[in-house]
Amino acid sequence: MGQEKMIDRVKAKAREIKRNIFVLYLAYKHPRVPWYAKLIALCVAAYAFSPIDLIPDFIPVLGYLDELIIVPLGITLALKLIPQEVIQDCREKAEEIRKKGKPKNWVTGALFIIIWILLAIWIGSICYRFFK
Repeated sequence: MGQEKMIDRVKAKAREIKRNIFVLYLAYKHPRVPWYAKLIALCVAAYAFSPIDLIPDFIPVLGYLDELIIVPLGITLALKLIPQEVIQDCREKAEEIRKKGKPKNWVTGALFIIIWILLAIWIGSICYRFFK
């Protein structure tokens, strides 16, 4: 029984995180949200909706670091910066969007691919000069 309760709590927390991502997605467009909160909300939502992870999941332990730590911390920070009235308004709209399926941010995904390619080229050039 104890393990089932823990699994249920983890599932509930995951649903809450997903719901809050949709809230942030809507809040960054809201006119009553300060610019710095919009910036954080946009970055967190874009990263969460991106098909590309900053840390690929196939890397043991570190691969899930973003889903377990980075995204929830970003959500928490952004929600603290957004006025509570706006959050309440966005929660209702977010529930409708969530039911339809999460939007994909292909521009952000492409940006992350470009960053990874540039990082690989940079590291490759350093290694080439070092071992030359």
